[in-house]
Amino acid sequence: MAYVDAEINSQPDCWLRAATLAGPSADALPRRGERVAVVGCGTSWFMAMAYAALRERAGHGETDAFQASEFPAGRHYDRIIAITRSGTTTEVLDLLASVDGRTPSTVIVGDPDSPAVGLATANVRLPFADERSVVQTRFATSALALLRAHLGENLDALAHDAEVAVRAPLPVDPAQIEQATFLGRGWTIGLAQEAALKCREAATFWSEAYPAMDYRHGPIAIAGPGRMVWAFGDIPEGLAEEITSTGAAFVHSRTNGTHTVLGDWAAGRTALDPMADLILAQRFAVALAVSRGLDPDTPRNLTRSVVLT
Repeated sequence: MAYVDAEINSQPDCWLRAATLAGPSADALPRRGERVAVVGCGTSWFMAMAYAALRERAGHGETDAFQASEFPAGRHYDRIIAITRSGTTTEVLDLLASVDGRTPSTVIVGDPDSPAVGLATANVRLPFADERSVVQTRFATSALALLRAHLGENLDALAHDAEVAVRAPLPVDPAQIEQATFLGRGWTIGLAQEAALKCREAATFWSEAYPAMDYRHGPIAIAGPGRMVWAFGDIPEGLAEEITSTGAAFVHSRTNGTHTVLGDWAAGRTALDPMADLILAQRFAVALAVSRGLDPDTPRNLTRSVVLT
């Protein structure tokens, strides 16, 4: 089994462990009403996007997400949250050093001995979610689980959905797909971006991501037989029918039977939580790599942390 397989499968337990840290870490995490910026790079940036949308939706305060190198230095925030698995990514370290304690900062990190811990004014350490793999899966989703728990969400149902997602059959045979597009709305736009990135990283595969409402404004032109569109969470009315009419495979856990996990796994439930659905997309990306004769543990042109010299 590849490292990434084992790390994907460990997510239900990691999410519950992360949730237990929400209370003890409350002083390091945003208070209700604070104006917050959440930053990261790559996968961590996409989790920042998801959290920012969830926090605003929950009424906790204005929350923006930025790629760490694009943080607007002239803008005031009450707190900066940096998500970084390794704690060594150059852009994140540069940002933390530039604020130098003038703005309270918290780093959510996998490696407790990393330089980011010393640069931030507070930290939440998730060493149990750190990974051997270059391709991120469980650390980033565990960081999001921590933040969702801090918003007051009960993660028991989410962890159950995750258990389903690590065991369920994949909704589409990766060997039959030549292109994939992932869609989201609100907080799931970040999940869609992450799913597309996993396909590019693990399998060097043509994958894209868009807000679901914007998909009809051009990108739907590439949909067709042999291609797949996978939507997370709620989608606009009529979009499923438009996509299926192109001949593309459509995957959505809320509206149709494409996901074979639905219908008999939880009484009264009609869909996986989108974060658990991301597990299926992660597994799809790994299976896609294998179907293309690639090793998902050794992705092309990538390293575990981007350190610029």
